Amino acid sequence: MNILVTAPYNDTGLSELKELFGDVTYRPWKEHGQAFNELELISLLKEENAEGLIAELDKVTENVFAEVPELKFVGVCRGMPSNVEVEAASKRGIPVFFTPARNAQAVAELFVGNLITFLRHTIPSSEWLMQEKWDGDYLQAYLKFKGNEISGKTIGMVGFGAVGRRIATVLEGFQCTIQYYDPYVESQNPNHIQASLEEVFSTSDVVSIHLPRTEETIGMIDEHYLGLMKKDAILVNTSRAVVVERNALVHVLKEQKIRGAILDVFYNEPPDHSDYEIIKLPNVLATPHLAGASFEVEDHHVSIMNQALTKWFTQHTLDIPTLFNRKNLEEKS
Repeated sequence: MNILVTAPYNDTGLSELKELFGDVTYRPWKEHGQAFNELELISLLKEENAEGLIAELDKVTENVFAEVPELKFVGVCRGMPSNVEVEAASKRGIPVFFTPARNAQAVAELFVGNLITFLRHTIPSSEWLMQEKWDGDYLQAYLKFKGNEISGKTIGMVGFGAVGRRIATVLEGFQCTIQYYDPYVESQNPNHIQASLEEVFSTSDVVSIHLPRTEETIGMIDEHYLGLMKKDAILVNTSRAVVVERNALVHVLKEQKIRGAILDVFYNEPPDHSDYEIIKLPNVLATPHLAGASFEVEDHHVSIMNQALTKWFTQHTLDIPTLFNRKNLEEKS
């Protein structure tokens, strides 16, 4: 079987694919400078006589499936295969694999790092020091920038998938109380408390958002829920900006109804003036969508994808957790 790989893939992963399938062509989108568009992808697939595709950002549309009927599978190295028309694949019996936990560790580490940075006033104290403002006694900074510890805080997760659970694992070392709202997940860890959305927002010291963008979640976190937060609570969003209603967020931050927000995602990327209105608020710590941006993430997605493909190809099974359209394929068979 000929496989086209346009996602970033390490040498070990490519060697494993060659051993499994035979012929592998590596044409990463990064060398192309941008994701392959529909016509470019069709051309590449036909040129290589590809029967399998492993992509990251390329648009895999209905036309791609129609023009390349030889495709037997599509792998998407992302947390959600949002660049693939999954329905078009399913009706043709084509499995779509994805890598939902590839960036879980990266996001968890930045979550903890940014939370400490926010609670301990790291950035303003560093700027104050660089500006040579330490001109009083030796206790001046100690009193001015005294902060808080993570330890002992109640952390509320809205969405408790791979990323939320990884953050919870990391926070075990800080002796935090973990509570979560997720109607689709039931944690087997007795230390994780399942709660209502109202309970998460009203009783947590930190509320962390981990929701995908769907019709159901857009604007889901509105004025009602933000209004339940404690005055000294912090909102963290490393998922998608649109799941939080913008005007409600601006209101609670400007009016200091909550302590502040740690944001890695915005309503427009790159940000426009309305995003910068939020980013520049004094009680906001903002990073430019970097939570999942580690070099190791690419190694993780290679491992997750190759494990799934090996099981599918050698065992001829659909019983694979990272097979996105498993239910549709089972109904079709």
